[in-house]
Amino acid sequence: MALVAAVCLGTLGCTREAVGEGVYVLVTGRRLPYLYAVSLDDALLPANGHTANAVVSRARVALEHLDGRLLGDPANLVVSEDGRSVYVVNHHGAIDNAEFRQHGGRGMIAVLDVDAVLDPANDRTAAALRRHLDTGGFGALGVLLLPDMLVVSNAENHLTEDGGNRIAFLDRRTGSLRGVVELALGTPEFACEDYPVPHVSPYGPPRDLAVLAPGPGVGCFPNPNGLALGRASDGSGHVFSANGGTNDVSVISLGRALEGDPRAEVARIPMQVGPWGITATPDGRTVIVANGGSQRERRSGNTISLVDVDRAVAGAEDPVVGSVLVGTDDPGEPTHPLILTVTPDGREVIVPNVRANNVSIVDLELALSGDPDAEVARIPLTRADGRAASPKGSAVTSDGRYALISGGPAVAPLSGEHGYVYVIDLRSRTVAATVTGVGNSPYNLALVVR
Repeated sequence: MALVAAVCLGTLGCTREAVGEGVYVLVTGRRLPYLYAVSLDDALLPANGHTANAVVSRARVALEHLDGRLLGDPANLVVSEDGRSVYVVNHHGAIDNAEFRQHGGRGMIAVLDVDAVLDPANDRTAAALRRHLDTGGFGALGVLLLPDMLVVSNAENHLTEDGGNRIAFLDRRTGSLRGVVELALGTPEFACEDYPVPHVSPYGPPRDLAVLAPGPGVGCFPNPNGLALGRASDGSGHVFSANGGTNDVSVISLGRALEGDPRAEVARIPMQVGPWGITATPDGRTVIVANGGSQRERRSGNTISLVDVDRAVAGAEDPVVGSVLVGTDDPGEPTHPLILTVTPDGREVIVPNVRANNVSIVDLELALSGDPDAEVARIPLTRADGRAASPKGSAVTSDGRYALISGGPAVAPLSGEHGYVYVIDLRSRTVAATVTGVGNSPYNLALVVR
């Protein structure tokens, strides 16, 4: 195997590629609990357009129920530095999506062997599954890869979409829960009187919460979603969490967290509306936030925000150094940007807009300069069956040539393979290929090379 280089793109994926090798797209099937392996080379063949022919294999992310039902809720994922393992976030754990559509299931990480995932002989089996890691909380979503640990956000609480404030640190080798950072509760306009942080008995998990959110009490808990790793100019690392419950972003000192400080959150940055996706530039100096959807008010945003890491760490009043309207020309139209990716050269941001059914390409230099035309391209996505494209996840090949986008709404029955993967040529700004039959409301993607 040729030498490869790892490029971790913010919070939700790690791209590994080398010249002359085949690129494979790993896609979480979400409501249909498989991890899909798609050959990019096969996807680009004209004969395979709008078919599932490029799907190499489907790996189970949990053992099936004793009665044969598929279990799992794969959302985000990250590939190990050596490209041999992939960590898949089962948002609600090993559950049956058909019966567990409420929120607040136990978060779990499925560890799969990449070579086994790519083997067609293992299609629709659990042969690639090596073990599960308990995240120590509920509604796991964001994930970051550290040399010895995984950082995971637990966005919910037991049987509720609300009540999450925990960032967990898991040992990658043993699965042990090494530490937890608990984010502060409430915002300046929303006081929380009943739950001290960190939680101590008899407080926590939060009580007297509505089973389904939002409710009149939503706004107390941050409910951290995506995670990104920023780097200050002094070299210090900081974890940024996108908080859908409090419409802001937390800044967490990685150094303090790794020393076991549960109160390592050092700043909180208000955003347009519930942040969801979040990533960082390759140098880590700028964090980009997708203002997707509020868990407090059931409304969607339409902008991305650029955060200067040095200013954020220093607690400056103006850490947001840029904001770009994406997916629309109408400031009043919600587009719900979700899982964004920065190109490897650090020049552009790829932004899937769930409600606008398109993908924005944003020029970072223009965005940082305040240019209103920083969105330099907008690519519409469609489906042959007339359903909404609902693009969610994104990844970019290491040469910057192609962006991979996952899309498709949840469609009943959940056993149907209704999801799409779109391949966008970033040179021509067009859809170069479409792969069908990829999960049901697929969520995110990562790239590997063999």
